[in-house]
Amino acid sequence: MSEDKTTHFGYREVPLEEKAERVASVFDSVADRYDLMNDLMSGGMHRLWKRQAIHHAKLRPGLQMLDLAGGTGDLASLAMPALGADGQVVVSDINLSMLARGRDRLIDQGVGAQAAYVLADAEELPFPDASFDRVAMGFGLRNVTRKENALAEMRRILRPGGQAVILEFSHVYVPALRPLYDLYSFRLMPMMGKLVVNDAESYRYLAESIRMHPEASTLKGMMEDAGFEDCDYTLLTAGVAAIHTGWAY
Repeated sequence: MSEDKTTHFGYREVPLEEKAERVASVFDSVADRYDLMNDLMSGGMHRLWKRQAIHHAKLRPGLQMLDLAGGTGDLASLAMPALGADGQVVVSDINLSMLARGRDRLIDQGVGAQAAYVLADAEELPFPDASFDRVAMGFGLRNVTRKENALAEMRRILRPGGQAVILEFSHVYVPALRPLYDLYSFRLMPMMGKLVVNDAESYRYLAESIRMHPEASTLKGMMEDAGFEDCDYTLLTAGVAAIHTGWAY
């Protein structure tokens, strides 16, 4: 974020107050085919990454979990069996189209009644301090305007002994793979976006937003600055994605 009150939207600099609206436009455009595009773009790998993220959350029956930027409900769906009848998932997203898509999907799976749904900004969560035992966020942090504010909010709403799990894209650490990954990201992803949802620009932004997101070690430091302890991360698939964890004591 630059000092003249602008921030990045992909590779472009935009006024701070405009980023959330631009991101909302992207997800309004892709919501109906978001899950299909995730499967196509990752070859189904995103499902394995999400399972690994939930495994890192160390869930058990009776816990209260917030699925932040929960989108179409993948993490919530995976968490529910571990939380049991006495646990609860609150699915929260800033985008109404994505939140509605997630609610409908969970209802179709027969588990919608086990979740609550809240339209909320990750930077200003409408929950009291120490409300949750776990906070999980999958592929949402890079779209937040002020990431440090979202991390501070995640720390605020966790109970003592609670944990945050953040699954996000990271930076490929194998030099030989980077040209191929760039070709895929900036040529093939927008092409698939055009063919499947008639929207190449949204997927060009998504590719750019991945490159602009902090690398794993930097994000670990940001979590520590927000008050998390015992922070760690696990790189996935040569660094394409990473699972970050931090504890509230």
